[in-house]
Amino acid sequence: MISASLKDQLEIFSSGLGLLPDTPKWDNYARAWTDAHFGTYMWNTIIVTVVTVALVVIRCAMAGYALGRYEFVGKKPLALVLVATFFVPTGYTIIPVVEISQQLGLLNSLTGMIVAMSGAGHVAMILLYWGYFRGIPKELEEAAVMDGAGFFTIFFRIMLPLAMPVTATVVLMTFLATWNNFFIPLVFSLSRPDLRTLSVGMRAFVGENSTDWAGMAAAATLSLVPLIILFIILQKQFIKGFSGAIKQ
Repeated sequence: MISASLKDQLEIFSSGLGLLPDTPKWDNYARAWTDAHFGTYMWNTIIVTVVTVALVVIRCAMAGYALGRYEFVGKKPLALVLVATFFVPTGYTIIPVVEISQQLGLLNSLTGMIVAMSGAGHVAMILLYWGYFRGIPKELEEAAVMDGAGFFTIFFRIMLPLAMPVTATVVLMTFLATWNNFFIPLVFSLSRPDLRTLSVGMRAFVGENSTDWAGMAAAATLSLVPLIILFIILQKQFIKGFSGAIKQ
């Protein structure tokens, strides 16, 4: 992909498997950033992804904490319903999501896009927190209660910091899914091209009669840089989070 981003359109297909371009075409990146408006799309994607990740972490952590630490009526049926949502394709839920967003006045907006993506099931994230919180000794909570700590104090000041490996895993997985999400951003930006994200903006390189493969490769390379940096930063915590939740 990087090799193709530094070639012209003809060289991509004529050079075969050769990775080194004859003359690097750095203007492909400039064209992708300015002419294809990838600067705007990058900013939109950052806003949507960061806010979505924050909402998903808080919601899934609290849900996993309640399911992992407390017994209540209907817990098992609720767990079955959560697991069952794994088998519901995303495309089947887009119509009610759009209708609800339109009724709330959130359609064709970044806010609606964020609510649609952060309000999904995210069952895998809940199960990760569930498994992790279930294995934490109850003595920690009992000691905190004796010191006068309430539910939210225990959760935010004791439990959530202890679950940092799982949180890093959830952040990375949600970041990847949101950053690369195509379907929901496409629907929410059909009449507002200025709201497109990077994945939707990639369509700008596909014309009616031709495709700008060099520009698309440059744009794809730009869109992958933040993901690579984030994974390098969180890779150790990512592995600890999965192994910790599975052991519990």
